[in-house]
Amino acid sequence: MSTWAILLAAGSGTRFGSRKQDLNVDGKPLWRWSYETLFACDLDGVIVVGADLPGAIAGGSRRQDSVAAGLKAIPDDCSLVIVHDAARPMISRELVARVIDRCRVGDVDGVVPGLPVTDTIKVIEGDMVDHTPDRAALVVAQTPQAFRADVLRSAHAEIVGDVTDDASMLELAGFSIAVVPGDERNIKITFPHDLRLLALETP
Repeated sequence: MSTWAILLAAGSGTRFGSRKQDLNVDGKPLWRWSYETLFACDLDGVIVVGADLPGAIAGGSRRQDSVAAGLKAIPDDCSLVIVHDAARPMISRELVARVIDRCRVGDVDGVVPGLPVTDTIKVIEGDMVDHTPDRAALVVAQTPQAFRADVLRSAHAEIVGDVTDDASMLELAGFSIAVVPGDERNIKITFPHDLRLLALETP
């Protein structure tokens, strides 16, 4: 089963204040951490999406546009696609294998890693609490996410509205998504203070 990865490193870093992919983390740019892990996995290829990065292709204005650009660069005979955000540099080979193995079972269209929600979540309207969902039924989604390539292409062709991840796009298109255990070390760098957490994780 031909498996390719799309590594997203095209963000402008609006919330961070600068391009996160260019950050030097322990001697190499942030995006290289994810790339080297993905490259070491049993994949047929890794497509890096991000302007001005070595060997990368240009991305789009939205996350989903960058994924679509990556999909165009992947061979037509690809069966499985992994999508990962370079803003999560502590990805592990074990987590990549976990989403791939679950997707290869063949009974679902996509797989996301998720962590249990430990905080109490409030759904609000304006400044008023509307209700409190049962956190036992909630997970925090991470990347890498794995998808059947044909399904991911179909969802990208159908869904044009903004989404925050590819799993959301598949949900809107009526496809099935399974959840596997995520990794607490797989932190996302969103704000400058997140780098302190990364410093604790890197060797």
